[in-house]
Amino acid sequence: MSRNLMYSNFCHVLRKKIYSLALLLGLTFSSCNDNFLDITPIDRYSDAIVWTDEALVTAFVNNIYEGQKWGFHTVMLSSLCDESMEVWSWESQPVVQSELSPSYQGILAPNFWIMTFQNITWNSLYKNIRACNMFLENVKKYELQGEAIERLHGEVLYLRGYFYYWLLIQWGGVPLIDKTFTPEDELKVSRNTFKETVDFIVKDLDDAASLLPLSGDKARATKGAALALKSRVLLYAASDLYVSQSQWAVGYEHPELVGYVDGDQRERWENAKKAAKDVIDLGIYHLYGEGQQWATPDEAVANYVNIFLCHNSDEDIMLQYYDLVNHNSDDFQLPRVGLFNSPNGFHGWGGNTPTGQLVDSYEMSDGTKFSWSNPAQAIHPYENRDPRFYACILYDGAHWRERPDDTVDADPDGIVQTGFYQQADGSYTAGLDTRQGPIEDWNGTYTGYYMRKFLDPSVNHQYDKQLFPWRQIRYAEVLLNYAEACLELGEEEEARKYINMIRKRAGMPDIPSTETGKELMDHYRNERKIELAYEQHRYFDIRRWMIAPEVIQPAQGIDIRYPYGSQDPVYSVIEVQERKWNNKAYFLPIYLDEINKNDLLIQNPGY
Repeated sequence: MSRNLMYSNFCHVLRKKIYSLALLLGLTFSSCNDNFLDITPIDRYSDAIVWTDEALVTAFVNNIYEGQKWGFHTVMLSSLCDESMEVWSWESQPVVQSELSPSYQGILAPNFWIMTFQNITWNSLYKNIRACNMFLENVKKYELQGEAIERLHGEVLYLRGYFYYWLLIQWGGVPLIDKTFTPEDELKVSRNTFKETVDFIVKDLDDAASLLPLSGDKARATKGAALALKSRVLLYAASDLYVSQSQWAVGYEHPELVGYVDGDQRERWENAKKAAKDVIDLGIYHLYGEGQQWATPDEAVANYVNIFLCHNSDEDIMLQYYDLVNHNSDDFQLPRVGLFNSPNGFHGWGGNTPTGQLVDSYEMSDGTKFSWSNPAQAIHPYENRDPRFYACILYDGAHWRERPDDTVDADPDGIVQTGFYQQADGSYTAGLDTRQGPIEDWNGTYTGYYMRKFLDPSVNHQYDKQLFPWRQIRYAEVLLNYAEACLELGEEEEARKYINMIRKRAGMPDIPSTETGKELMDHYRNERKIELAYEQHRYFDIRRWMIAPEVIQPAQGIDIRYPYGSQDPVYSVIEVQERKWNNKAYFLPIYLDEINKNDLLIQNPGY
């Protein structure tokens, strides 16, 4: 049964139950009973009703799924690192300038209006963890059994591990709550160590994997999803940030809260490698287009584009559809990834625009690095690049889609125009997709680029929505996780094999066999940056690798000028946004309100 049909059937069953309950209460009102005021409210169910009805138990779990981090929104996590820049100044700058404090978290604040960031705040994550604990307690209390209940049990363990994963990577060791509190409980709880938090998550995911089916509806947790998330958690936990506190948290009295203080880092890399290999060995996931021989680069471009413009493929491990996220949100919260990000000259908002640093990371089609210092490349910077460049970036001169009816006469071919054209008098006319352009000048790119990834060119994004899912986890990430762990263990040939699998699918040549050591690691990190661009990894990768001080630099863009009478533009690299790094930004501060409520909480370093 499809996810949408399953959801529709459930709603039908639920409406029938509400109707029957209302009818029963109506009969109660009509009888001659002195206790007619002593009734059950019709806007809620008692525990006994909820936890003895499979449809209502399923509804309860569906509601927990809504707490996942939805990746498509006005501001994406990519704009909080070196991948992109959001154009509205909606409180992302304090993040990229390391200006957060316990009393001010900018776009990451618990009361900030963008729902997708609210879902990963301390308060929301613990609210959803409480819902998970409530389910687990009531399954035991009401002795719920059966195949469906077992599956839901596994899903909730996965979700609890997922919510604790977001707490871990933002705050380090956190209080581990595995029950629902009552008014009689002591509500002040200390933080657990980083190690204890990792171990708790891994146990939840292992237990989930033992209960979940191997395959099924990918909008619900499966065994593969639990093992893949475990792979991510162990990869992160093995990384240098969590064994190098003395390098960045000088004088911090509780290093055990933000990393390991003992144990063997190599053993942790072995565990990360095994976790990724466990997913690979399931044998049910494959790269989209795996094994294909691309006759032209355009075929490789189309293949990568279509990874994200389908509802399900063998590469998908965990999907998230919007109507499981928040189907009651107002229009501004709807899945409008195209409206939020397509060029303003097409009546898009051009919100999360690629930085020059991301654009320049895409290699040439022969596998060599791109450089503005190379005269031949600098003259034609957008020719002969990695096919993923054309699948992910809209640049000056790129063909996009037919323009809307009110602007099509200005550009019948649908060509992105982010340059400026010199006139006979020496002045410049702004291209249709610049912030100074004639169509919309309240939004649009500062960097000279727009995001192409995820966007369906067949959709008129000004008015229509595309309903493809957000990919919480896909198989390419698992292969890269495995390759990274192999590199850290010195197993370079094995790592190169799996990196090349991804590059071959992308239409790129193998990594040179002469690359070893740091050179090979740097190449891997660039490959991960390109393959997983905009997928909520880079923000954490630059932290766990401890390269944030190097890469959080002023955001770059491109200024493009067409001299009068010439079709050959002149390119100038420019700085478009101030950015700076402070080591405290490796973790977020615990909110001042939480510290004030619970004096047992210890603040993170630097705050």
